Amino acid sequence: MANTPSAKKRIKQNLKRRMRNGAVRSTIRSSVKTARAAVSEKTPQAKGAVLDAIRILDRAVSRGIIHRNTAARRKSALARSIGH
Repeated sequence: MANTPSAKKRIKQNLKRRMRNGAVRSTIRSSVKTARAAVSEKTPQAKGAVLDAIRILDRAVSRGIIHRNTAARRKSALARSIGH
């Protein structure tokens, strides 16, 4: 267990960040899943769903929640799926 005040504060900060990051990752997964489903069913909203997913991925990168190459890989796969 943490003894120093700074270590106790660090534990609280880590907990807050972990909760926030988990929520954002969940949002990412949901939006990518929605976009993939829309593309596979060829719905008219497919392009909009993919653009929303890309926007969410970019926001997560700017906040430092996921690595930029991970986001780029996912965005590329979504963009290719629209083309086919």
